Amino acid sequence: MMSVGPLQVGGLEIELDPDRARTSVRITVERDARVIAKVPADADRDELATLIRGRLPWLYAKINARRAEAAERPRRRFIDGEGFWYLGRSHRLKLTDEGTRPVALKGGRLLLRRDHYETAQQDLVAWYVTRGRDWLPGRMHPWAQRMDIPDADLNVRPLGYRWGSCSHHGTVNIHWATMQLPARLIDYVLVHELAHLRHANHSPPFWRTVGRALTDYERRRNELDGWGAGVWLPEETSG
Repeated sequence: MMSVGPLQVGGLEIELDPDRARTSVRITVERDARVIAKVPADADRDELATLIRGRLPWLYAKINARRAEAAERPRRRFIDGEGFWYLGRSHRLKLTDEGTRPVALKGGRLLLRRDHYETAQQDLVAWYVTRGRDWLPGRMHPWAQRMDIPDADLNVRPLGYRWGSCSHHGTVNIHWATMQLPARLIDYVLVHELAHLRHANHSPPFWRTVGRALTDYERRRNELDGWGAGVWLPEETSG
């Protein structure tokens, strides 16, 4: 197997992700502007470097777009009237002295207890996590049945700039920020990760598995990319 150390090409650091099942090279620019190349396990590093040099203009443009997107990411203030997305709908924040929980959704308003103002960010993230753990399993299980994939364990947690991930033990991880998306886009994230339980890479069989469940997955994927810059995503700690 080839060395997995990053490639330096044209002033860029390219992370390599070798896969024995892959026969082609797929280069992506993540939302945090990292460049990742999914490559065959026996790929030649010099040949890879030559291939990447041919794509440098596209890579530079994509990286600049990702950085501009990050710079424009909305900053939320914890004041009356500020909007926070939940399942594709914007809810206005209201500071209150009532209630027993730090954050609650009531009557279309997102209520934040005034005595939790100093911990508002952590409390709101915890609210999204709790909502996800309650809502997502019931959404995922029908898709798993439709795809003939045994029900996986599901975890809701910070994932940096990824909507979801899949562990080698069969656990589907979903970013808490996904709960800001419309349900149809959450479905795409769930189907995408469930398909990874069958196919570790983004090979043609993987996309066929996704396509059998969601015939319009390409439209949803493009729509999801547009939502990426609009969700609230504060600085996170790992966990």
